[in-house]
Amino acid sequence: MTSSFERPVYPARPSDAERDRVLAVLREGVAAGRLSQDTFLRRMDLVLSARRADELKLLTADLEDEGRLSRRVFGAVGRLSAFSLRLRTAWQAERLPKLLLPRPSPYPLRIGRDPANGLRLTHDTVSRHHAELTARDGVWVLRDLGSTNGTTVNGRRVVGAAVVGEGDRVSFGRMGFRIATR
Repeated sequence: MTSSFERPVYPARPSDAERDRVLAVLREGVAAGRLSQDTFLRRMDLVLSARRADELKLLTADLEDEGRLSRRVFGAVGRLSAFSLRLRTAWQAERLPKLLLPRPSPYPLRIGRDPANGLRLTHDTVSRHHAELTARDGVWVLRDLGSTNGTTVNGRRVVGAAVVGEGDRVSFGRMGFRIATR
């Protein structure tokens, strides 16, 4: 017989980590084409409202039957795809024309379509006053001047300014170069 002070013991609610694991399995199921988007959304709602761990197990029971071999094959394909992307990026970087940095001067090198710029680029994606290069304490700094199509360094858009050096890939709009020093 239980006393009036004892409370019934309920099973522990699933943790956020358990819910995240189940959501990851569901996302992989959608990516692999084993679940439709509608099924994923319904199951996601059930994951978020589940009160017990066994409810979570039921939601992924049909998705977790992948064997070790299929996981290895999918992992190998993913690594091979990443390698080909890195190889293509390296190939394109080597084929870019060189942008030879001038001797350091107190004046910035303006880059753009305007004829008054120190480096005139006549491509449609380059703004009239696109960017400028400045030498500060032996370091070259590339600053975007509010261009329409942006300036990137090694594939990352320049917001404000970025330090550039030998071998960096820079692009002004769709015109790409590889930085070179003398």
